[in-house]
Amino acid sequence: MKIIEAKNRTESLIEQLLPIWESSVKATHLFLSEKEIEEIKKYVPQALKDIPYLIVIENEHKIPVGFTGIVGQHLEMLFISHEERGKGYGKKLLKYGIEKYSVNDLAVNEQNPLAKGFYEYMGFEVYKRTDYDEQGNPYPLLYMKLN
Repeated sequence: MKIIEAKNRTESLIEQLLPIWESSVKATHLFLSEKEIEEIKKYVPQALKDIPYLIVIENEHKIPVGFTGIVGQHLEMLFISHEERGKGYGKKLLKYGIEKYSVNDLAVNEQNPLAKGFYEYMGFEVYKRTDYDEQGNPYPLLYMKLN
């Protein structure tokens, strides 16, 4: 397992990360329809190019299996390939973000209880709730801070 800071966001890298995003979302965001996932997916490549810090984790075969994006001290995204969940990749990425970038807050969909539980396990606590996500959709967000 190896953590890489993706400074050069090549098309090849984006093409490797997009299926990770999609498999993760389909496994954890059960409240989204297939149509909604396809619509959001259109914006993911640009988000991966624009995020200030993109950190990728590879498995022992040097294949990317997850990634995180950080803005300031905010965890903007964390996705692990569905097939690779439960192997400690998310924990390693989050710890890396906390240690290297002082990550101390994040937002998570309320309808994604596994993610909420993971972040609570990692020391985050809910401090605010909204009825809508940042795009104005009726998907409540929980804002969490590192305890």
